Amino acid sequence: MAQAWASVTDDGRALTVDTDLLQAVIPKRDPLRWMTGIEKQSFLDKTTGFREIGDGLMVIDWLMEPGSDDQYADEVFAPDGDGVGRYVWHENHRDAAHIEYARNAHGSSHRKRMVEGPQFCHRLHPVEPTVLETADFVAVTTTAQFQYAAPGRVPGSRWTQVVVFPRGERWFVLMDRIECVNDSPELFLRNDTPGCVRHVGGDTFSEIYLSYLSGPQGLRIPSSEFLTPFPPDLKFGYRRDLNAVPEHFMRAYHTRDPQTGAAGPWLAGLTLEPSVVYEAWCSQRHGDIIVMIEEVHGRPTRAGDVFSAAHIVGWFDDLPAMHATCAQYAGQTVLEVDPTGWRLR
Repeated sequence: MAQAWASVTDDGRALTVDTDLLQAVIPKRDPLRWMTGIEKQSFLDKTTGFREIGDGLMVIDWLMEPGSDDQYADEVFAPDGDGVGRYVWHENHRDAAHIEYARNAHGSSHRKRMVEGPQFCHRLHPVEPTVLETADFVAVTTTAQFQYAAPGRVPGSRWTQVVVFPRGERWFVLMDRIECVNDSPELFLRNDTPGCVRHVGGDTFSEIYLSYLSGPQGLRIPSSEFLTPFPPDLKFGYRRDLNAVPEHFMRAYHTRDPQTGAAGPWLAGLTLEPSVVYEAWCSQRHGDIIVMIEEVHGRPTRAGDVFSAAHIVGWFDDLPAMHATCAQYAGQTVLEVDPTGWRLR
């Protein structure tokens, strides 16, 4: 039943969620950019009129693990025949231009390989999310299974994404959950938290904030640091095996109007249990895009295991408001929803 404070419209291609303070689009098929998470530039803060400035929020990629796919990369194809579906590390490229691009995009110090695919963000098949509308929140749940796997593995791990839009909030709560069908020494799910940043010379944002670098106050990085490309392992990177686990794990950018330069709100992604983050980076790629990859779990995993990560993503007026929200929900990895309410645990 629709509520006066919120509505959900299904046009067959996507769901549009309108609340008292937000608007967001969740694609079902034919996305404007990526198939998972919140659709490109659809996330609207009705208080200020600002929108997300990248290619979408909480976008999902592969299930992965450390290593290299050199020996079998050419054997991993998408089952629908629409091109190669592998995760290609830079050693698999044979010309200088591709090698340079891959090193800039992925770095060279910590190699990864696909365990199961496809890369959901642009190869996920059409989905049919379920919607729950109540007097206090709207919840959208999407689920899908990975369709192919690396040699020696089997496909079929199930991904579930639950998004809850609470009444009266400028943010949403999101959980990604994986039910595993493979063993791995360090299985992880790669995503964008909160999402990439599109800009031309820093015109759309003034600074980026990473709470987990440079001590308890975090690191504020001016937009001038992102005018030339650099790989993810050069600076602003985090690895759980090399860094202390912080009290709060937050990544945010301070928006500004590209025409007037007027400051807007912060758009932040708060990972509520910092220890679930395996690796994260904030790097400038070619093409005026800042990539904010986050990899979650990264622990020994057996077939039948389940892991999840919970996040709050949305608009904040300042850093203290972000930290207060993070502290309120800290330590949670599971999001449960039923007609009586939504719960983090």
